[in-house]
Amino acid sequence: MDRYPPIAEHGLIGDLQCAALVTSRGVVDWFAAPRFDSPSIFAALLDHDRGGYFRLADVNPDATCKQLYYPDTAVLVTRFMSPDGVGEVIDWMPPDAGRIPSGRHALVRTVRSVRGTVRFAMECRPRFDYGRATHSLDLRPEIAAFRAPGVCAYLQSTFPVERDGDDLRGAVTLSVGESAAVILTVCDADGQNPPPPPPPTVDGITKQLWEVADFWQRWVHGSNYRGRWPGMVNRSAITLKLLTYAPTGAPVAAATMGLPEQVGGERNWDYRYTWVRDGSLSVRALLDLGFVEEATAFTHWLGDRLHEATGQGSEPLRIMYRVDGEPLLTEEILGHLEGYLGSAPVRLGNAASDQLQLDIYGEAMYALSEGREIATQAGYRGWKVLTRTLDWLADSWDRPDEGIWETRGGRQDFTYSRVMCWAAFDRGLRLADAFRRPADTDRWTKARDAVLLQVMERGWSEEDRAYVQHYGGDAVLDASLLLMPRVGFVSPRDPSWLSTLDAMDRILVSDSLVYRYDPAASPDGLRGSEGTFSLCTFLYVDALARAGRLRPARYTFEKMHTYANHVGLFAEEIGPSGEQLGNFPQAFTHLSLIMAACTLDEALDRRSG
Repeated sequence: MDRYPPIAEHGLIGDLQCAALVTSRGVVDWFAAPRFDSPSIFAALLDHDRGGYFRLADVNPDATCKQLYYPDTAVLVTRFMSPDGVGEVIDWMPPDAGRIPSGRHALVRTVRSVRGTVRFAMECRPRFDYGRATHSLDLRPEIAAFRAPGVCAYLQSTFPVERDGDDLRGAVTLSVGESAAVILTVCDADGQNPPPPPPPTVDGITKQLWEVADFWQRWVHGSNYRGRWPGMVNRSAITLKLLTYAPTGAPVAAATMGLPEQVGGERNWDYRYTWVRDGSLSVRALLDLGFVEEATAFTHWLGDRLHEATGQGSEPLRIMYRVDGEPLLTEEILGHLEGYLGSAPVRLGNAASDQLQLDIYGEAMYALSEGREIATQAGYRGWKVLTRTLDWLADSWDRPDEGIWETRGGRQDFTYSRVMCWAAFDRGLRLADAFRRPADTDRWTKARDAVLLQVMERGWSEEDRAYVQHYGGDAVLDASLLLMPRVGFVSPRDPSWLSTLDAMDRILVSDSLVYRYDPAASPDGLRGSEGTFSLCTFLYVDALARAGRLRPARYTFEKMHTYANHVGLFAEEIGPSGEQLGNFPQAFTHLSLIMAACTLDEALDRRSG
């Protein structure tokens, strides 16, 4: 077992409330339950010795491994091929799309022999609460129970297992056509002794497997995407769905925490929360594919956050929340964990939750105002909340903030924040007109126009012939501005925008991959460097396509596919050697892939039409 496999050497499984990562050699080295943001049960990805893992693999260490998804599903297959035979481990979690949080979450692992005779070994070594909590093991013939404070995990197996201290191990030999299974069911304990699940049968597990596959295929086939890249788009859509907490409709930014943006560096964040920005753009991407239900659920979640803030005298929205809407995200250092490949500190929680980032109002309005079904379902109650929010923004937009990249080096007048404030007013005015709703439209119009004039005068560098990251100081380019033509702030073929695009191509683009800002002028107040941002690369594709530069747009988009991992997933960044870096998989990357694909398809269709 590799101590730290590459970040990209993982597939994702989940049940719409929590998620796990499985390596291409059959090791679950990340799993937090009962929610995405719960304490971990397996976290060997952050500390091989202390984090815990769940291994199910061919005993032959020289077996060749191949991992894939069953088509258009979240069912993950890890295949082991050796001279003795071919075996498969099939991992999945039964989806729970209910609005009530589930008290049980099952991680199902089946094994079978496809050819020859294959021997599989199993090790289950949980380390609860990020390796901080001790556990006991109650082993009986039909079931084993791991017990830790507040949680109980039952392990059931169709083959014999034995105690290894307070952990478990076992092995099974399978001939052609034979199969076996092991199930880990995590339960909320809360001082009680939750009843164990019923004993599994191979036939029952097989039936459930096909039901899970049917669930995912039915869902993804509801997409209206008919473009050139269905495989990548469908995989991205499934990933966004997997990263959405079904009881509230809140998407998380990524399934993991603590994975480094630079190996050995300090940019190791906890991304298992709901950013208003990321969540809004995630549901916008799904809405573009026709998934209205997901967008509606997030609209209600977002509306609840705005209602909670009414009358409190502060900003209407925080930049991020827990999936249940709780705003408390105090950051702490898990000093007992060594971090992925020694990348410390490992951070739990996120101190950026108290930052001011004014752009979030623009992303929320942009994402949720485009679908007529979403706007109508918000109703008059929702409209009143929206008008109060835009009235507040009309008085508050002209303030320095920490910006989209959550800089920790002081507030600035970020151009992107102003652009998205403009988008918020613009979409609010459109909604007021379309639905004939009462609003202080004169006030919103004045604010919208004032933002535009300010950006044109102060966000533009005449010397560099480009829109820049923030007002004053050095003229640093920023890839977040690639959204300017998408939201309609500037025409995609305006001379000022085309010269900005040219400047980005010279400074931010490295062999089609895009940095989020000039690597030589990092504004985030942190040590070390970072890779290219995959989100920014897909935004670059979108902007090129809108500008009519279709050849480089398609080249960049299709070349970016070659940086996806073996099952079509992306982390946050691409490192200097082409490796994936940062938390995994990253919603921002997958939502921008969908956006770029749709924009590029439309542009190519227009050219050939």
